[in-house]
Amino acid sequence: MTESSAITPEQVEHLASLSRIAMGADELKSLAGDLSTILSNVARVNEVAGDDVPATSHPIALSNVLRPDVVGETLTSEQALAAAPASADDKFIVPQILGEE
Repeated sequence: MTESSAITPEQVEHLASLSRIAMGADELKSLAGDLSTILSNVARVNEVAGDDVPATSHPIALSNVLRPDVVGETLTSEQALAAAPASADDKFIVPQILGEE
């Protein structure tokens, strides 16, 4: 990125005013430098990214590690409700929190 294409504090101030963001002079200058650095780095990446380089979202191929679904031993309703403070009709009874329905 050349010096002439760097982001200026005036450009950042314009964007900040469009966004209704109040920024001081020091913040504008700092952010202008940060944005210029970001744009410079993006330009460097664009230089090496050619048609022969596939786009990737991650440098290392990722895959899910899954185990097979195997039905195991489950609790009966009686076992599940054995330690419940209150139950009725094979269901837990809990305090009502959403009103009278």
